[in-house]
Amino acid sequence: MIGTGVGTLTVNTERKDTHMNMDRETYGRYVKARAPSSPLLKDALFAFFIGGTVCAIAQGLLLLYRDVLSIPEKDAATLTSVTVVFIAVTLTALGLFDKIASHAGCGTLVPITGFANAVTSPAIDSRAEGLVLGIGAKIFSVAGPVLLYGVLSGAVYGVIYWVTTLF
Repeated sequence: MIGTGVGTLTVNTERKDTHMNMDRETYGRYVKARAPSSPLLKDALFAFFIGGTVCAIAQGLLLLYRDVLSIPEKDAATLTSVTVVFIAVTLTALGLFDKIASHAGCGTLVPITGFANAVTSPAIDSRAEGLVLGIGAKIFSVAGPVLLYGVLSGAVYGVIYWVTTLF
């Protein structure tokens, strides 16, 4: 038993479990004392530059498709999105996306690459369980709620917009 002032932290080494009995303030002090400090400015700048690099690569692909390969603007934009998703999925499958994200922080979570990683990772992790019960059942475990609430909020917004146009 480790005394923490107001509450106590009890560690049972026989059962290999931990039981905490402390209030929020005491727990906050406990975590703050033991958590490593994060260089916030450095992390933010690194995420900014990595995210900017991802976006610059996407912009370069768009210019390549549109200006060099003479693909119409709308089709070039679609092809750019598909290419960026393909790159993110490939990096996830090779185990490189998580390594890059561990250094780049949220800079790699530019919406389209982060979403591709969120869909692909659970599928790759559960592939040993088979196509249906593994990949099929787990592929949207992270992205599913995002899709659900995105579609739901879009529908609610559509109804609100429709009702306001009636008057």
